[in-house]
Amino acid sequence: MRDWLIGLGVALACLIASWALLVLLARRLPPGILRDLAAFIPDCLTTVRRLRKDPRVPRRAKIAIVFAGLWLASPIDLIPEFLPVIGPLDDIVVVALALRYAGRQVPREVLLAAWPGEPRLLNRLLGPTNPEPADR
Repeated sequence: MRDWLIGLGVALACLIASWALLVLLARRLPPGILRDLAAFIPDCLTTVRRLRKDPRVPRRAKIAIVFAGLWLASPIDLIPEFLPVIGPLDDIVVVALALRYAGRQVPREVLLAAWPGEPRLLNRLLGPTNPEPADR
């Protein structure tokens, strides 16, 4: 039992150390698409947390957003995370779909206020705003 606990502690320490190294390396990236991609998942988690508590967000949108947050936090993935480049792809797709769904039900200002990252990235994800119908 003791050996098992030691092995688990070592594995946990290695996981935390690798996360710390990834965060350190991501902060050193020059501004651009790579930096945006490295910050996408943490920005999505922050947005999920903020929108979940916002009273202006309808229940259906909150359910989609919470589902996306749980998907991100879940260790079970369609594509294993250890695969380089494509590992986090399922997470990104699920979050992008949930944010697009919420974007149709929530005013864009609310989403932009909850998004901690670059607004242009969220605007690109959500697509163009629906123009108001013109008076005829």
